[in-house]
Amino acid sequence: MRNEFTAVIEKDQDWYIAYCLEIPGANGMGKTKEECLENLADAIKLILEDRREDGLRGLPSDADSEIVMVQSPDWARGSNTPAFRDS
Repeated sequence: MRNEFTAVIEKDQDWYIAYCLEIPGANGMGKTKEECLENLADAIKLILEDRREDGLRGLPSDADSEIVMVQSPDWARGSNTPAFRDS
């Protein structure tokens, strides 16, 4: 299964630092942008695996489990973040 998440990448001196907007706590860093994104992807994978295992613990034996597919919003497919307005 393929998942897509938003990575926010910043450069801090010699390091690239990235975090994921959709997965709190997921971050990565590296000397190159590619290394940074690989480390972020590993962090996302570990967090999601842990959350799934934690969520499945203690489920009633008669509970069903199904996969739900969600399409990304249009703004998430581009390189720009959504515009925010003050109301």
